[in-house]
Amino acid sequence: MYFRNVIGAVAQVASVPVIALLISVSAAQAFDASVYPNLGGQWSRAPVPGMTGEPPFDPSKPPGLGQQAPLKPEYQARFEASLKERAAGVPGTWPGPSCMPPGMPAQMTAYEPMELIVLPRLTLIRIDYIRDTKRRIFTDGRAWPAHAEPTHDGYSIGKWIDEDRDGKFDVLEIETRNFKGPRAFDLNGMPMHDDNETVIKERIYLDKSNKDLLLNEMTVTDNALTRPWTVKKSYVRSANLRPEWPEYMCVERMNAMKIGGETYLLDKDGYVMPAKRGQKAPSLKYFPSANK
Repeated sequence: MYFRNVIGAVAQVASVPVIALLISVSAAQAFDASVYPNLGGQWSRAPVPGMTGEPPFDPSKPPGLGQQAPLKPEYQARFEASLKERAAGVPGTWPGPSCMPPGMPAQMTAYEPMELIVLPRLTLIRIDYIRDTKRRIFTDGRAWPAHAEPTHDGYSIGKWIDEDRDGKFDVLEIETRNFKGPRAFDLNGMPMHDDNETVIKERIYLDKSNKDLLLNEMTVTDNALTRPWTVKKSYVRSANLRPEWPEYMCVERMNAMKIGGETYLLDKDGYVMPAKRGQKAPSLKYFPSANK
């Protein structure tokens, strides 16, 4: 009798993982991909006729001051100072010399190809730029966490919407909060507020007349701005069913370094050189071994 009870107990314990597995399989089977839009494939930033150079945050306007960003005076002054440095030949400091990730909202400019993966309770956006970015958008109905570690990508909660009520989802609405910095709007160094209290809302959907065109209506609320800033970004799907996914290694491409608040260039041998005319050499205090 004792052994029979032990065998029964073991059988009950052993059945728990089996039951959990069956529940997981059942949940997976319940996920009907046909009710979601087809977002598979490789997406790239849609080209803008006449636009050259580094892509701006708002693709409908020229880069730099042509963006007409609604910046507060302090942040407008920072931006103009950054543009003057760039005009003098100093390389951009973001993501720049320290290989910092662009974070949100800049990463959605898609400096490199983008992939979207729709799962039952989660949508992933992957962009291999500066680092391998995996943006997680939770669509499981969760509330905002009481405590979460801030990140450059932020914390995203999304909701699928059936706008035309045809029984299929057509819009993914997303809200993203909980950031850390430094971050900027684009590669021109347009700054975001130091407090990182940014809130970003997005509406992502396929164009009704072209299913290979993906649209992202994005509204950024940030304390560096005088008002919320809304832009529309566009992405085109590659016709290649087996596209190549490039690897981006920031340390292999880095040609500048920030020392003591100044940006310096690196030559092909890795030696520090000035980034602009009349720039002083960095203090030896940043190179302790040089004083030995």
